[in-house]
Amino acid sequence: MIIFVGMKKILTILLGMALLWPCAAAEKEFFGRVRLDRTVHDFGRITEEDGAQQCSFTLTNIGNTPLLIEAVVSSCGCTRVQWTRTTIAPGASGKVEASYSNDEGPYPFDKTLTVYVDEAPKPIVLHLRGEVVSKK
Repeated sequence: MIIFVGMKKILTILLGMALLWPCAAAEKEFFGRVRLDRTVHDFGRITEEDGAQQCSFTLTNIGNTPLLIEAVVSSCGCTRVQWTRTTIAPGASGKVEASYSNDEGPYPFDKTLTVYVDEAPKPIVLHLRGEVVSKK
């Protein structure tokens, strides 16, 4: 009986996490100033032979004043980033583009991009996730 109750709690927690997982990648607003199309890009399963992988995130200025992406810092040297360097007018959009080198061997990964936006109280953290496998 005790084991059954413990398993029931674990299954309930896992089910709740599974239902909330899609929300992590959905469009989000930050500080009443920025809307992102998503905060997580999942490459899924990729092979070492697939080479570098690219993705981009779209930031929309939902504020009333111009927006500037001051810097984007990657958590790893295996990820290079580029971003819109000019001011983004209210209602307009900019990009954060990332290239993951995919040359560190087979393993699951979760790299972060820390985005610094002017007049924001804290940075926005984006994730690049996936699993590198040896062969198809």
